[in-house]
Amino acid sequence: MKYGRIAAALSTLSALLAVPAPAHADSLPPTNSALSNDVPMDRSVSNDVPTDRFFSYDRAAAYGVATERVSVPLRDGSHLACDLHRPAGPDGRPADGRFPGIVHDYNAYDQLQAQGQAAAFFVTRGYAAAVCNARGTGASPGRLDPFSAQEQHDNYDLIEWLAAQPWSTGKIGQTGVSYGGHTSLLVAVNKPPHLAAIIPVDGISDWYENTIYRGGIYSARIRDWQRAVAPDTLVTYAEHPLYDDYWRERSVQARWKNLDVPVLEIAGWYDRYRAAMVANFQARPKNVWLVAGPWQHGWPSGQPADIGNGAYLAWWDHWLAGRTDAPLPAAKVTSYQVPGTGWQQLATWPPPGTRQTRLGLSADGTLTTGWSKPTTLAFTVNTETTPATPDERLTFQTRPYQQDTVLAGDVNAKVRAAFSATDGNIAVVVEDVAPDGTAGRITQGWLKASHRFGHERAVPVRPGKTYDLEIRTWPTHYRLSAGHSLRVTVSSDDHPEIDSDAPAGRVHLRVGSGGTEIRLGTLTGKDVQ
Repeated sequence: MKYGRIAAALSTLSALLAVPAPAHADSLPPTNSALSNDVPMDRSVSNDVPTDRFFSYDRAAAYGVATERVSVPLRDGSHLACDLHRPAGPDGRPADGRFPGIVHDYNAYDQLQAQGQAAAFFVTRGYAAAVCNARGTGASPGRLDPFSAQEQHDNYDLIEWLAAQPWSTGKIGQTGVSYGGHTSLLVAVNKPPHLAAIIPVDGISDWYENTIYRGGIYSARIRDWQRAVAPDTLVTYAEHPLYDDYWRERSVQARWKNLDVPVLEIAGWYDRYRAAMVANFQARPKNVWLVAGPWQHGWPSGQPADIGNGAYLAWWDHWLAGRTDAPLPAAKVTSYQVPGTGWQQLATWPPPGTRQTRLGLSADGTLTTGWSKPTTLAFTVNTETTPATPDERLTFQTRPYQQDTVLAGDVNAKVRAAFSATDGNIAVVVEDVAPDGTAGRITQGWLKASHRFGHERAVPVRPGKTYDLEIRTWPTHYRLSAGHSLRVTVSSDDHPEIDSDAPAGRVHLRVGSGGTEIRLGTLTGKDVQ
């Protein structure tokens, strides 16, 4: 079985979907296409695998799979319900010898059968895999509290239990997608002694900022997931609108200094968690490797430019099995430049040669490197749960680019705005406009004005006063073709990404010299590959 084929179906169980998949997930779509504001799958992508030997690494299966249901004891006397999959001999019984272990996709979705099938690729190559229900899900007793200290302690105990078994080498890894990617990162910063390496796929750096309160604004898209999976959080999350110890407990970035095991991050340039994965790499470049493909949320398997099994197996063989023939990636960053451009291997991120470009917003709706006369434009705040009308947004566009230009890294906005109310939201959306007028979203970012000094405290806005607001968008590795234009839209909402919870009124945007500007990381000319 191709690794991730079953797991790819589980991508619809991401942290933003309404319901968990049934136990037999084979018929589910391979990507998170239900998320309407995500970029559609890029059909221009080639299916080439990077030429790096890390991705083509392979070896034959040598075992069968022996499965048993076990109860893993926890420090507080409770237990986790797990399926344990061990390498089996010809008689179907567990094979003699000691084997490294993998905790596979530790999440809250009760899919032991499907996850076990996905893990079988590794089991047949000499790994024991533990597939478990998190506390409060499936047959694991207790109350589900996603990413809490309790859940992290349970995960820690699971790793140490697996390492202590007589058939274990004591070398344990963990992997998973979305929820399972975040648990992999969180358990790593708890530093269980026998955790040797992890592979988070579409993981998170901070649950507050990446998912719940994006830019300090509640995510309109998370509530269906809360109702179906963790209904208690409908109360608890609303009780913590500011960034406090509740959120630090669930954060990787709050403990980046503890993220010191080898980490292979698998991310997608069309995924909503790409900013988190890039941030993790930039915080810990010595022990983190980043692979970013042309993928939506979910396992790469089944999506264009699927990297196959080789990278995962090479990583585990190198760090867990100690095989000297198992390579590491040839570069710290392996990135697919979208749309449809191809794989590149880079020493760091953003790519070497990236330059900062500043674009000013003008009263005539243009977006240029020059600066026009300063003036003020205004839009009405959208208070409805529907897309903004023309009066509720301002749009600015460059002239067609004369040469291919690559956007690499963040697209940030310095917004100078005044509000008629005591608070307000700003959403910045960046799009690629083709010569025929069709447009595709590249990236976006949001900020609640009262959170301009950070999410730890809300500082009221004085109506009529102009404020400088720094808005970071999700990073990208995007090639803007010659003849295309860049379009930036500024409004108070980004339906259906964030709540339309700003007070009614008007927002006055300063443009021209000394006003709002967009800052791009760009590659041009000889630096464009």
